[in-house]
Order: sequence, then C-alpha cells, then structure tokens
Amino acid sequence: MNYRHAFHAGNHCDVLKHAALAIVLARLALKEKPFSVIDTHAGRGLYDLDGSEAGRSGEHRGGVARLIDDPAAPASLRPYLDCVRRQNPFGGLRWYPGSPVMIKDMLRKGDSAKFCELQPEERLALQTTVGAHGAIRVYDRDGYEAVRAFLPPVERRGLVLIDPPFEKPGEFDRLSEAVEDGVKRWASGVFMIWRPIKDEDGYARFLEAVRHLSLEKTLIAELSVAPRMAGKLTGSGLYVINPPFGLADAFAELLPYLAARLATASGGGWRLEEIEKGAAIRDLAGEA
Repeated sequence: MNYRHAFHAGNHCDVLKHAALAIVLARLALKEKPFSVIDTHAGRGLYDLDGSEAGRSGEHRGGVARLIDDPAAPASLRPYLDCVRRQNPFGGLRWYPGSPVMIKDMLRKGDSAKFCELQPEERLALQTTVGAHGAIRVYDRDGYEAVRAFLPPVERRGLVLIDPPFEKPGEFDRLSEAVEDGVKRWASGVFMIWRPIKDEDGYARFLEAVRHLSLEKTLIAELSVAPRMAGKLTGSGLYVINPPFGLADAFAELLPYLAARLATASGGGWRLEEIEKGAAIRDLAGEA
C-alpha cells in the first residue's frame, strides 16, 4: 500500500478517532482489573508535525492545532489533549501521538497491548517508538487475521481498535468478517471501528452484515467538517460495539464542539446514534 499516515496526522479524522480512544481507555482504567488493547492497523506511532509529510499537507492545522490551546474545550476532550501535551513537554505542537503511543501512554501496570503493522518502515519506527517488549508487542501481521489469532485476551476485558486506510477494494467486506469473528470469540470486548465517510454502499453492507450478530449495544458517531466533495475527505465515523458507560454522554458533549471548532465550510455537522438490542435509544444530529 502507498498510504502514509504522516501526511494526515492530527487532522479532523484523527481528532475524532483519538478523542474516542482516549475516553475509552480512561473508562477501562477506572476498574482495577487489567485490560488488553489490540490495534490492528497501528502505523508508526508518533508523527513529527514539523516533518516533510505533515508540513506538506498541513492537515493538522485544521485539526488538533485548533484545539490544543482552546480554553473552551469540553471536559470530554481532556484525556486526548493531555496525551498530546505529554508528547510536547516543552510546549508547542510538534509531536503528534498516533494510537499506539496514546495506548502505551494510558496503560497501567498489568495491562497489555498488541500492535499490528505490515509496512516494514512504519513497523520499524513503531518498534523504536513504543519499545516493544513485555506487555507491549509489535507484529508483522495482517490486522484482520490478528483479530482471530489474539482473541479472547487473557485479561478478558479491553479494546480492539480497527482503523484500516480503506485503500483496497472490498475493505468493508473484510472488516465485517473480522468483526463477526471477533465478537463470536469475545462477546464482551469493546470494538471500535473507524471509517472515512466516502463509500456509503460499502458501509451499508457492513451494517447489514453485523446486524444479525444481536449486539447488546452499539454507538455510531460521525463528524463532518464540510459538505461532501468529490476527491476530498470531509468526514469520518466510528462504530463502537459494547461502548463503555459514559462514552455516549461524552460524545453528546464533544461532537457539537468539534463540528463547530473544526468546520472548514458551512454544511458539515455531526451525528450520534445509540442502539440497544437493535433499537435506537438516542439519535441526535446537528449542523456546524
């Protein structure tokens, strides 16, 4: 694959995904029992926003850079922003933590993490960044296959983060197969799936494929910073299975703020849907 996340680090898609990730990890850490995290498409883990790729795209300027010093940021964004600030101990905004660094930053003694990355250069950088050893492991492994191989974890609680680049045809089909297999192996686990808002036919097939799993509770969150435009990624979404208590309320606070703060044009917005045993118990939406 040609995808390099360094060009997109810290953009509006990362903000949505990583803000949710930080909230989920914080909620898991509220209980003393250890938890496990599997990151199926990990990337290099840490991104230099002054580097050539991020500097060329400048996408972070419309994402995390708009939030980092905002005194009006809601409390639900604090775990995410605190993690970003810890990677920039001297102030400013040069280093952006990808999901592996954020996960490692929020693990406690006894928790564990497995990171999968197929691109050799990215994987080597990831190994250097997270110092893979002991409870933290980096694998040269297809992330979808890892769902089958690594579940259920010995800790019996935790998170599977699935956020592929969606470059290959049939990505949603592989995704639905992995989710179905994962839920059958680990019915109580939290599964958080990120997607770009662009292939709605593929997403509809995914929703239909997982509908028969009789999931107890799911959460759908979407954020768009502008209307859909051909060739541009203006929005992304999350599909969360077994969302931790409090995540829906956090998003109800967070999404309107992000839609307004990150908007690049009128016509964007947000959506939040909470589904319990197949029935919507909360369905909210708003424009930027």
